[in-house]
Amino acid sequence: MRIGVIGGGAWGTALAAVAARGGQSVLLWARESEVVAAINAGQGNPQFLPGVPLPASIRATGDLDALAGVEAALVVPPAQHVRAVLSAAPLADVPLVLCAKGIEAGTRLLVGEVARQVHPAAPSAVLSGPTFAHEVAKGLPTAVTLACEDEGLRARLAARLAGPGFRIYGSSDVVGAEIGGAVKNVLAIACGVVEGAGLGQNARAALIARGFAEMTRFGVARGAQPETLAGLSGLGDLVLTCSSTSSRNFSLGIGLGQGRSAAEMLANRTTVAEGAFTAPVLREAAAEAGVDMPVTQAVCALLEGAALRTVVEALLARPLREEGA
Repeated sequence: MRIGVIGGGAWGTALAAVAARGGQSVLLWARESEVVAAINAGQGNPQFLPGVPLPASIRATGDLDALAGVEAALVVPPAQHVRAVLSAAPLADVPLVLCAKGIEAGTRLLVGEVARQVHPAAPSAVLSGPTFAHEVAKGLPTAVTLACEDEGLRARLAARLAGPGFRIYGSSDVVGAEIGGAVKNVLAIACGVVEGAGLGQNARAALIARGFAEMTRFGVARGAQPETLAGLSGLGDLVLTCSSTSSRNFSLGIGLGQGRSAAEMLANRTTVAEGAFTAPVLREAAAEAGVDMPVTQAVCALLEGAALRTVVEALLARPLREEGA
């Protein structure tokens, strides 16, 4: 199968390596000309995935039109750029595997919903789960969810992408897989704040548990299955992202907890902390759905410059309630 990968960041490059090791022909599109040149020169991707050798069979391009003729496309740009990139790509009826995690600002659409608006004739799937790009690129053991309503397409895509170090579990719950990946980025910022502010491991464990409750409430309200949110693309990804400085969102939260401003940190980044963009959109979507998401609201307040002590005190002063309520 000839596979296109849209996005030359760390995650797109890692997925290109997975597909190439599985024997697929891979063409990777990157916006950055230096990334294209380095990959085609056999130097890997030193800008976004330094120190990781890539299969020589991966070819890179800066021309979206070069993707014409691919048999499937992995869509990996930041969530807020998916619409623009897909609109310019010749993929009207090509199966799309959506690997970006987030909710589009303004429309409050999930990435899969954006893809269906742009290319309504293109079948789609969602690939999500606990995945640090550098580990995937090195072939370390990883398990993910591939969600697709079309069982036949799901099986074909899984057969092309799975490998000894990349185990795929199938699901028909596309919404659940997407919501888990989007919400966990916001919660990871909250856990980073706990780390940066020295609030302790008790607080981090509580945030993961109560954050998962938020994720589940919101997901179910949007039509997700609770089992999906308790799986790899929900709880699994949440635990990983909330516990390591390899997570861009967790690292952003550490800075917030140490008193740095969100604007300063985001301006100095070469990679995207999706949770910073998803948080205000998620807050709007939760309000629209009538879902209570206090941790998400707290993250938004911190990103908007609220004092950490004020935000923490407000969370802890919430009325007492039953845990399952």
